[in-house]
Amino acid sequence: MRDSFWHVRLSPKAEKSLGKLPRPVLQTLTSLMRQIEKSGPVRGDWPNYGKLGPKRHHCHIKKGKPTYVAVWEELDSGIQIVEVTYAGTHEKAPY
Repeated sequence: MRDSFWHVRLSPKAEKSLGKLPRPVLQTLTSLMRQIEKSGPVRGDWPNYGKLGPKRHHCHIKKGKPTYVAVWEELDSGIQIVEVTYAGTHEKAPY
């Protein structure tokens, strides 16, 4: 169903952090972004998913030490856009 297709992009800050992510974490983030494109920003099927506000979301993309998380938000732009604003360790997550 292409009507529900979401455009997913990285914020400049999140894009900068990609080089610091271990390869498995980067692959998991890519998988999360693909699922958001196909099924939307609410991802209750991901570990420790939670809403941080009406249009902000987060989940774990790698458990353990360190734990890695992703944070994304729905943008009000007239089309369905999601921006990943953070991908990194849990300790530095903006919430």
